[in-house]
Amino acid sequence: MPFLHGFRRIIFEYQPLVDEILGLLAIQDAERQSALENPPCLGSDKSQLSAVRRVLERETHSPFYQEGVSYALLKVTELGLIPAAEILLEFGADLSFEDPVTYYTSLHIAVLRNQPDMVELLVHHGADINRRDRIHESSPLDLASEEPERLPCLQRLLQLGADVNTADKNGKTALLHALASSDGVQIHNTESIRLLLEGGADVRATTKDGDTVFTYVIFLLGEMVCSNTEEAQVISRFCFRVTQLLLAHGANPSECPAPESLTHLCFKSFKSHFLLLRFLLESGAAYNCSLHGPSCWSGFHIIFECLCSHLSVSEDDSFFTDLIQKGQTLLELMMASSQAIQLPSNFEVNTSSCRYHGEKIRTLFCSLKQLERSPQALKHLCRVFIRQRLKPWPVDVKIKALPLPDRLKWYLLIDHTAAGQEDL
Repeated sequence: MPFLHGFRRIIFEYQPLVDEILGLLAIQDAERQSALENPPCLGSDKSQLSAVRRVLERETHSPFYQEGVSYALLKVTELGLIPAAEILLEFGADLSFEDPVTYYTSLHIAVLRNQPDMVELLVHHGADINRRDRIHESSPLDLASEEPERLPCLQRLLQLGADVNTADKNGKTALLHALASSDGVQIHNTESIRLLLEGGADVRATTKDGDTVFTYVIFLLGEMVCSNTEEAQVISRFCFRVTQLLLAHGANPSECPAPESLTHLCFKSFKSHFLLLRFLLESGAAYNCSLHGPSCWSGFHIIFECLCSHLSVSEDDSFFTDLIQKGQTLLELMMASSQAIQLPSNFEVNTSSCRYHGEKIRTLFCSLKQLERSPQALKHLCRVFIRQRLKPWPVDVKIKALPLPDRLKWYLLIDHTAAGQEDL
């Protein structure tokens, strides 16, 4: 049993050497290391370092010297003791040596303890910057991407040339690790995600289970249902920012299958995710399946389906007004996104189930069908052309800045109640 064997060797074979080295560096107790007030001051005293050097020279030919000096490196790495680490490396500490309990190397530990200078020292001395641990197959970059506090190590690893697109045994890259570790409330890896994307992270990365960059955004949006109002707002803002970053680097939110499509989810719950859906459409996201077209799923069909469903059960006038207004705005945004709209074949809407405002839904549908069948009006073509030139989001902010008459701006804006960019 390698675990027990390794643990036994620490206690009975090379632990005495490790204890002597740490004692000379004034590190008396491994369990107290994290509680020390100013760890960087440890191990830098010249007399201490000279004493360590003498011990290493004395023990060079002892039976378990290699293991002892290598394990001592793990300990000084944890505290970021650069001078002590330099001496241990000079005296043959093995950079590939694994902690017998966690199986992490010194480089993994430097990242976990957020010691960017130690990371650089180890890499410059030959540590494998892309090495994966034996248990989880996590690379140093994976570990750095999982916590906002480790951002300095993430920056340093990217600067030192870490491979941003290598994957673990499950196919998860550092970008997917950063997304999966974000809960939208306590842990926000926004800056890590930005750095990874700017460093060339592939937004098309997919795990063996089929998870994509949008899988984690979709999951967090689902968590909003069970969250209180404040938490839901925080999660919503986080998802919005992350989606901005992903789209800016070429991610496709309208891909197939539908459960993995962020655009599809936002259409299904457009009342809750209206601002995010509006952003997607204004950023050029397809309003139907980008692979199979409207025959797979269509935003037009989903909007009318949701309108009919909701308006058949609720009697709240304010709910009606808000729902219809948002639905109408989204329909116009889709119509204004291309000169020729794409509707599903044989697309019809049955308003008989609508107990309220069925005539309003029928009017919206008829105007849509008329636009599909008739030659496009010049004003519609102009609106499409101008809005296309003003993409990506925020289109409305750019429209308001145009030297145009207010009446024309009104027509171009579409959503006259839209929140400003500063509100998102």
